[in-house]
Amino acid sequence: MLLFFIGLIILFVGGVLYSKLVENQFQPDDRETPAIKKADGVDYVTMSKKKNWLINLLNIAGTGPILGPIQGILFGPIAFLAIPLGCVFAGAVHDYFTGMISMRNGGSQVPKLVGKYLGSNIRRVYNVIIAVLLLLTGTVFVYTPGDLIANDILGLDPNSNVIWIIYGIIFLYYILSTVLPIDKIIGRIYPIFGAFLLISSIGVFIGILIKGLPHLQFEGYGLLYNHPQGQKFIPSFFITVACGILSGFHGSQVTLVSRTISSEKEGTSVFYSAMITEGFIAMIWAAGALVLFSTGAAALDTAGTLMVGQISRNFMGNIGGYLAIIGVIALPITSGDTAFRSLRLIISEELNINQKSNSKRAMVAATLFIPAIAILFFAKSNPNGFNILWRYFGFTNQFVAIFALGVATSYLITKNKNYLMTLIPGIFYTFIVFSFITNAKGIGFGLDIKISYIIGAVLAILYAVFIVRNSRKNRDRINSIVLE
Repeated sequence: MLLFFIGLIILFVGGVLYSKLVENQFQPDDRETPAIKKADGVDYVTMSKKKNWLINLLNIAGTGPILGPIQGILFGPIAFLAIPLGCVFAGAVHDYFTGMISMRNGGSQVPKLVGKYLGSNIRRVYNVIIAVLLLLTGTVFVYTPGDLIANDILGLDPNSNVIWIIYGIIFLYYILSTVLPIDKIIGRIYPIFGAFLLISSIGVFIGILIKGLPHLQFEGYGLLYNHPQGQKFIPSFFITVACGILSGFHGSQVTLVSRTISSEKEGTSVFYSAMITEGFIAMIWAAGALVLFSTGAAALDTAGTLMVGQISRNFMGNIGGYLAIIGVIALPITSGDTAFRSLRLIISEELNINQKSNSKRAMVAATLFIPAIAILFFAKSNPNGFNILWRYFGFTNQFVAIFALGVATSYLITKNKNYLMTLIPGIFYTFIVFSFITNAKGIGFGLDIKISYIIGAVLAILYAVFIVRNSRKNRDRINSIVLE
């Protein structure tokens, strides 16, 4: 119980203090932003700070900060420290610098930033990985809300044929939100989704305070538990929780919002604080899951999607539980739509396809949904399909993040700023992703964990050396490149 409140203090007090240090390194000013300079009525559209914050929060907060922490709490109450520390010093830093550097470069998507700061060869690698991540993200965020709607709202079997009708409706919404101007659907419907999100988060939080505090621990256990499936805290915890701490997917989302902000000085409120809010959401659902696990109300092997309904109804009753479930359903839908939108923009930028034309936007969008449907079919038809999909999603999500942190480190080096605030998280997560994938059985190489740790450590050192040397060596070239 004490760790839960300590974690909340770290999250909010630490976030306020550290965000000022981060902002001082970037030094936002009064220059004209892409939303004003490149206004096109489609992707470059000026919106208010409140609307940008809400859109950014809903974009980045999919099911990751809910399903991840629900499973992550099985590693023990240490999650209540790891989540806020990660958010303050890694996740929010990643989101802020990615969004702000994009704004300084004409609202460019991350691939262009990678090309400028890390080189064209790294950009080619990144393009493949981000395309895979966005497809996986979009597919996961059709699968999870579809099953939640079927199981917890309609009371149907998620494995029945009706589920494909629900998936089809979600895909239809994604197609419209991918093609239409950002302020036509996303800018108008998100406040409604945001209301449900706030109701669900605050409702579960109040429920925990009223009747859950005595059960925020497993009897007889300490800070760190033995995971039921034998997974190691390092690296598996950070892959499992993913979006609740750090997410490479966020890089594709904050660059969307970098095109709708009217002043650089709004960046801390829009980018950094949104990630702190996501950390709060992760803390709430981790705590809710721990209460149910510790009291025996839920088995340790209960699926994450089923836990959502159980936690909601346990703390908010039947009616409140339905509202909470709707809020949780809104999260993946409001991330899935912008995942496909981001992929459309990345592909159009890479292939120089003008996106002012409705027909060209529709053409690019159509090519995205074909592989997404194929991945969804595999995940649904294979008994272990979703678990495989989620683990690859978690891995690629963190893998992508080290590229954006590398861009931020390079930017700070070329501007003679304190680059350690982005380099250290980059080193840590390089170690995490490579030690995970070399050790993971089924989706990885299945090596002994000690060997995986050595490989991860070596590659983390090489990552740091490359970023620092490349940035210093190419400082003049990098500063001469203007992205518009």
